[in-house]
Amino acid sequence: MKRAFYVGRFQPYHYGHDKIIKMIAEEVDEIVIGIGSAQRSHSVTDPFTAGERVEMVRKALEDFPVRTYIIPLQDVEFNSLWVSHVKSMSPKFDVAYSNNPLVIQLFTEAGIEVRRPPMHERAKYSGTVIRKLMIHGERKDWEQLLPKTVVEVIDEVNGICRIKRVAGNDH
Repeated sequence: MKRAFYVGRFQPYHYGHDKIIKMIAEEVDEIVIGIGSAQRSHSVTDPFTAGERVEMVRKALEDFPVRTYIIPLQDVEFNSLWVSHVKSMSPKFDVAYSNNPLVIQLFTEAGIEVRRPPMHERAKYSGTVIRKLMIHGERKDWEQLLPKTVVEVIDEVNGICRIKRVAGNDH
């Protein structure tokens, strides 16, 4: 039995994440999905709460053939302690997947194998791009980049209104 660890902020969960998780599932039996920066919400870069992001991922992977564990992870102020924090909060895992240089470095220093999954149409499937579309674009522009169940969670929490409000100014 092989278990992987994959972390993301999932602000919001999109088809790029979906593609990577499906690729990871071809190599392992179970996946631990870390919801990074779990303490952050209600900002332009992090509009959704950890609970909302857990719900997005859970619903997107509802019919997924591989068992997943979804773990909210708060940031740790000391990078050298981050892997220990991750390990203390999640089930044991054998391999980590990431393209983030800091995450790769920290796991490597901790003696954990790291694999770099190929990015899926990064210019299109980017949380930054999607959040900008949510603020300035038409609904159809961002909605097509997310699983339908994620769009439902965003609607349920009135997420578009939230991100537009926090993106505003007081002038």
